[in-house]
Amino acid sequence: MSYFDGYLVPVPTEKREEYRALAELSAQVFRDCGAIRSVEAWADDVPDGKVTSFPLAVQKKPGETVVFSFVEWPSKAARDSGMAKMMADPRMQFDQSTLPFDGMRMMFGGFAPIVDVR
Repeated sequence: MSYFDGYLVPVPTEKREEYRALAELSAQVFRDCGAIRSVEAWADDVPDGKVTSFPLAVQKKPGETVVFSFVEWPSKAARDSGMAKMMADPRMQFDQSTLPFDGMRMMFGGFAPIVDVR
């Protein structure tokens, strides 16, 4: 059964194209490391919340947009192996100061599906 990595990240709105280019590179590396699918989605209809929300979760600042993304793997074992390969891949070696987002406010985690209707 598939396994998913999910991500939320606040991106400066003015850096959308820079982020998109990084996302395309990352998607290729994920695929090269065994991922089935990689999706990056720019917030279009994401309300601010008072108690909880995507913007609150990433401590969104003015001039930022929330990005929701996920990577689908064939299995958790494939994900564990693929992520180890990805982290060692020279294409993914970045200086945090050059990234088009604040990595300290990025949220991520691995998820096992409990319902999958296609």
